[in-house]
Amino acid sequence: MDDTPARMMGNTDRMAYFKLDGREVKKISRKALYTRLEARINYLKDFLDFNSSDMEALASGSKYIKTLIPAVVNLVYRKLLEYDITARSFHTKDTSNETPIEDFYNEDSPPIMRRKMFLRWYLTKIVTDPMQMDFWRYLNKVGIMHTAQERMHPLNIEYIHMGVCLGYIQDLFTEALLSHPTLSIARKTAMIRAISKIIWIQNDLIARWRMRDGEEFADEMSEYLADDKEGYLGEKKILGDSSSSASSRSGTVDDDRASIAPSVASACPFADMAQPVSQTKIWAGK
Repeated sequence: MDDTPARMMGNTDRMAYFKLDGREVKKISRKALYTRLEARINYLKDFLDFNSSDMEALASGSKYIKTLIPAVVNLVYRKLLEYDITARSFHTKDTSNETPIEDFYNEDSPPIMRRKMFLRWYLTKIVTDPMQMDFWRYLNKVGIMHTAQERMHPLNIEYIHMGVCLGYIQDLFTEALLSHPTLSIARKTAMIRAISKIIWIQNDLIARWRMRDGEEFADEMSEYLADDKEGYLGEKKILGDSSSSASSRSGTVDDDRASIAPSVASACPFADMAQPVSQTKIWAGK
């Protein structure tokens, strides 16, 4: 077997190939997966076949996806407040802290409304520009900041809650896009596949901070933790604050509440385009 790389793709974080029984096999450095973020992202994208078709699907479908975000945000926080272990974390900032809480927040509590804005920014971001490495650094930052490794206002949300929340978000987008009354099945499929791949890469960039895999390379992972300022990636701010303009929030708090007001007689956000054939979780009260 010739284990010499047959060709290189760009820099040292790109994949090399060697020949095995007449076929090309991609050569992956295990160490690089744990010590170099770009190598890890390239492997995940390649394995999931995240390519230009996915980026085009996100670009052309962004207006449909962004229409869903306010409703998705409200449903996510409604779900998180259903369980004491996740509802408590909004007070303790740590799902392992079981301190009794006398009065949990509700959906209209100011701290929850503020967190809804952060989730709206995040969901808008993850369907915006996956072509840039900064996009993936941002997703990696999301993974780090939920492990109490931020020095200011540490937040520790255990992986089980992070993982199931991502799964819930994926299900909401899948169900809502499938129910769109005018998009072709090909476009629906393309958008759902692209979003799902990004969510699964985000899942990896959360899980990798909770796993012991590759811990022998811990001393060489310092570049992941180079940023000490909460909400920043290097010198670039990646999370907003409560003083941001209304335009960056894509709507008001009242808009958020109205977007999923519970009602037996409800309608899809796309109801103004055509009559939906079936109900889903994503409904706007009328």
